[in-house]
Amino acid sequence: MLKLRTGTHGELEKYYPLLQADFDDKELLPKLYIHKAMLKGDMELCLIYDEESGIDLAYALVVKRGLYGYVLLKYFGVHPWYREQGLGVQAMRLLNKRYINKQGILAELTVFDDEDDQLLRKLRKFFARFGYVKIKSDYRIGGSEVELMVKPIMGTENIDSYAHRIIRDFYTRCLSPADMEKMIDIKPVKD
Repeated sequence: MLKLRTGTHGELEKYYPLLQADFDDKELLPKLYIHKAMLKGDMELCLIYDEESGIDLAYALVVKRGLYGYVLLKYFGVHPWYREQGLGVQAMRLLNKRYINKQGILAELTVFDDEDDQLLRKLRKFFARFGYVKIKSDYRIGGSEVELMVKPIMGTENIDSYAHRIIRDFYTRCLSPADMEKMIDIKPVKD
């Protein structure tokens, strides 16, 4: 049976190389900033583990505070040696259960290789399976367009008009102004 627990700073050190392998450098927050966000309570490392063996199988870094009642699933992945076993589905169920009292869960989908539309379609399908809906967003991470998806829980999916404020709030908490300028380009959504 899979369970979810909050990871420590030491575990972030241990698993940060997995983040580096799973995510493009252009979208990866510096480890120091993640540690700071965890210290302030703005972000948490969620580890999904097998209860019987105690082995960690998947991870998620979630921004959980100051986002107008929403949380941002910033990074999510199954450890490479456990992929293709359906663990991502089970892990996502645990994450959805953990944040059941929130307005909703946001997820950023970015693909930095212009030719990898298949990966983006696969990500969309995976998140849609759990009730995530694509919303309007007008921002870029590392020069690539971001598709923002929201899973409404207690709130609504109609957050198009203020989603850019939620995202800006997160990145200004986690990045220095200089790093924010280099990494993120956020514009208000226009109807």
